[in-house]
Amino acid sequence: MSASLAEKTLGFIGAGKMATALVKGILKAGLARPEQIMVSDVVPEALQRLVTETGVRAASNNAELVRQADVVIFAVYPHIVPRVCEEIRELVTAGQLFISIAAGLRTEKILAALGKEVRLVRVMPNTPALVGAGAAAYCTAGAATEEDAELAGQLLGAVGRAVRVEEHLMDAVTGLSGSGPAYVFQFIEALADGGVRMGLPRALALELAAQTVLGAARMVLETALHPAQLKDQVASPGGTTIAGLHELERGALRGTVMNAVEAATKRAAELA
Repeated sequence: MSASLAEKTLGFIGAGKMATALVKGILKAGLARPEQIMVSDVVPEALQRLVTETGVRAASNNAELVRQADVVIFAVYPHIVPRVCEEIRELVTAGQLFISIAAGLRTEKILAALGKEVRLVRVMPNTPALVGAGAAAYCTAGAATEEDAELAGQLLGAVGRAVRVEEHLMDAVTGLSGSGPAYVFQFIEALADGGVRMGLPRALALELAAQTVLGAARMVLETALHPAQLKDQVASPGGTTIAGLHELERGALRGTVMNAVEAATKRAAELA
């Protein structure tokens, strides 16, 4: 078990899908024991489900959780966080670390709502964390230390990959890896539709499309080769792949995807 987490109590405000993914990942990685984790939620059913599935402790309210937690994770909708901060601000101590996974919420707003210079880490996770394959970025603010950053990286690493960035890059992270799974899902659907058009059964086409994307992504990460190099290894002269790539170029696939990331980034900035 990580020495930095061995005796700490983790408190999750919110018991939704992302909180569930993080709790399960932390437990599976052995970073903490169930009794070290507390959870609160205004929806009793959500709270009870997480407690039943993982054995963590339920807090009766946010105040009880904050009084006991060394690390407090905001796992609620962005517009709820300032309200929660005002509720708990008188209970916050200098020894606590706060982590926000609320999309688009600037650290300055959280610090202002808490009313003091607390140790704060902002995180942008994505939904593949639910299957242990997330891509998250995080940044520090307030009085956060290097040890706090390392701890946040450990927690996020339990459900995928985590990288540290400056806060001004978080909107771009949102546009790429935060929204990116939806782009990939649409691409998988399009691949499968192409297979169906050419005569493959729907279930088979979808299975092959999803596994193809998974395998291609693993090759990029594990070979460290540029995607263009890997693409060239598949495309032989005058073959089937180059014919398909030609159609993707004619349809402006790359430019369209770049535009999607740009649009999502700008929207993230507007929402913030």
